[in-house]
Amino acid sequence: MKNLETRYLKRLSECYPTIAAASTEIINLQAILNLPKGTEHFLTDIHGEYEAFSHVLKNGSGSVRRKIDDVFGNTLSKRDKQSLATLIYYPKEKMAQVKKAETNMEDWYKINLYRLIEVSKRSASKYTRSKVRKALPKDFAYVIEELITEKSEVNDKESYYNEIIMTIIRIGRAEEFIEAISELIQRLVVDHLHIVGDIYDRGPGPHIIMDKLMTYHSLDIQWGNHDVLWMGAAAGQRGCIANVIRICARYGNLDILEDGYGINLLPLATFSLRTYGDDPCTCFALKGPEKPNKAEMEMDLRMHKAISVIQFKVEGQIIKRRKEFGLEDRALLHRIDYEKGTIMLGKKEYQLLDTNFPTIDPKDPYRLCPEEEEVMERLERAFMGCEKLQKHIRFLLAKGGLYKVYNDNLLYHGCVPLNEDGSFKEVSLFGETFKGKSLYDALERYIRKGFFALDPQAREEGRDMMWYIWLHPGSPLFGKDKMATFERYFLAEKMTHLERKNPYYNLLEDEKVMDSILREFGLSSEEAHIVNGHMPVKRKDGESPIKCNGKVLVIDGGFSRAYQKETGIAGYTLIYNSYGLLLVAHEPFESTEAAIQKESDIHSDYMVVKRVVKRRLVGDTDVGKELKGQVTDLERLLGAYRSGEIKEKM
Repeated sequence: MKNLETRYLKRLSECYPTIAAASTEIINLQAILNLPKGTEHFLTDIHGEYEAFSHVLKNGSGSVRRKIDDVFGNTLSKRDKQSLATLIYYPKEKMAQVKKAETNMEDWYKINLYRLIEVSKRSASKYTRSKVRKALPKDFAYVIEELITEKSEVNDKESYYNEIIMTIIRIGRAEEFIEAISELIQRLVVDHLHIVGDIYDRGPGPHIIMDKLMTYHSLDIQWGNHDVLWMGAAAGQRGCIANVIRICARYGNLDILEDGYGINLLPLATFSLRTYGDDPCTCFALKGPEKPNKAEMEMDLRMHKAISVIQFKVEGQIIKRRKEFGLEDRALLHRIDYEKGTIMLGKKEYQLLDTNFPTIDPKDPYRLCPEEEEVMERLERAFMGCEKLQKHIRFLLAKGGLYKVYNDNLLYHGCVPLNEDGSFKEVSLFGETFKGKSLYDALERYIRKGFFALDPQAREEGRDMMWYIWLHPGSPLFGKDKMATFERYFLAEKMTHLERKNPYYNLLEDEKVMDSILREFGLSSEEAHIVNGHMPVKRKDGESPIKCNGKVLVIDGGFSRAYQKETGIAGYTLIYNSYGLLLVAHEPFESTEAAIQKESDIHSDYMVVKRVVKRRLVGDTDVGKELKGQVTDLERLLGAYRSGEIKEKM
């Protein structure tokens, strides 16, 4: 053991070759440990709503506005504060608008540059100079550092700073500088971003959201059920591919695939028109906004039906191939009486709302007809060969997982599968049984195998497991007894559409059960919380996102426009700063254009979940624990230098 420690210290001495170097690093780390902890920002269930997501990201769920209030208090009017906030969110667009009406742009630049510098000073105050320096925009790094750093040696500070600002304006760089410092403020007000699942589906811009996330300075992602579905599609899993296309068709978002990812849907469109050209497809009405182009709308309906029928066939094939999944009751096409137009579910016969199935052979209902097979082959190649999609999915794999334990918070999407008594439900995966944390870990391993395993069988198991995660009762990301897609399309009887939730959802207020979940994931502190996505909170009905005496925070309130009538709001987000936890409820976002023209921010209500008595420092965080470990190691190295065990490298 002594040998191992000596070898480690010798390796460490390569980074810190002298007593002075090791001592300086200890001092630096100790200084960082005593700074206030950075602000964490939690978002979930974005569902492709790019404009609202982008705005919330820019304003840090109100963090920017709070910084402005901290700096200016009552010295600025409410209107001036809002104008400054809008400038920080949309600097380029706001300046273009101002120039149309403002007669003295030099004064406007000077006033707003001073204001922005003050906000950036306050935003940078909780970080080391080194960290701020790394965040500075390249073109203005030196100038911004000069302006936001207090210079005790300068006697006439006002004159010094004024001269710098006037020079920026005089040489015609004011607009670029304002843009750079506004983006710096956005970056500094939030230290770390958590996305607690479901970037994809329903809304029109998941690909744009992914592009934005790939440029974000610090984040982690907990995969949602819709994210895993897209991951499965990118891996070439046919059940996932069919579901992805069907959902895009249902919400009128096929252009995500065609324009966003360049996936050619012409083969599907041609097949749909040829097969269902005279079919009104009334069961396949779109859930998104109606399209003004009638021909395009009718084409989408036909594509929607075509891919849905293909999906039911493909899923039937998977169910037959993977008997260990135990989903035989969800293979429904062989239960249809095609002459009578009815289906047997259990002991009851139901009349189908649509009986036109020209591609289904009643004797072999799950076999794709030759045209359907060709369509699926081409789609499979398109998804697997799409460079942009593969890049986005690789990013999800690198930054994501099924859960995250971070600073005494347990983050996950969906539910921890439970039995009625609150005990962890056992789930069988390919002959092995898992529950609780081990179930999450096993499912995540399978997902990664679906992309990286060299063994073809292991890779195939991983791909099929992504489809399993999408709709299996044992999946923590699904958490219902069935996915009633077929019933919702073809049966009028509402009771057949019912999807019974896992007992987890009825036990959210049971402190004993929630404590057992926290312990299962290694958290036992009174400070610990579960941060849960996936469940729309019906605020209009009086439902609270704060469950179990504050132990559970449900932050899906309806980013997706499709859910806003049901929830009454446009999403919950969570802020965790050095003073405590703040839950933010957002009203619907009008548009980016309105945010710029009218200076209309998202109206948000704030709820203090927990306010700490003593301000939390970096030393109180998970990063702080790592830094303390580094300090301990460096102190050992220092001792080794001073005892003569290790020689300095001069």
